[in-house]
Amino acid sequence: MTQRLHLVFGGELVSPAKNVFRDVSKIHVVGIFPDYASAFAAWKAEAQRTVDDAHMRYFIAHLHRLRDEAQASGPTEELGF
Repeated sequence: MTQRLHLVFGGELVSPAKNVFRDVSKIHVVGIFPDYASAFAAWKAEAQRTVDDAHMRYFIAHLHRLRDEAQASGPTEELGF
């Protein structure tokens, strides 16, 4: 079975209406999680912790979707990384 990794991260946005970070060097990386349920729990905890700040937003990135297992190589492997 393929491992489905998820990244939880967030930070202050320029505007609550846009998903543009004010300062990308200050993005808070919560962590990488082995399944959606644990990633969701971490996301929810951070989102609730920062609920009073409309400019703070947290996201879940599905890392497993960045690589197509059906292809012989992924985009980064084609670049030699």
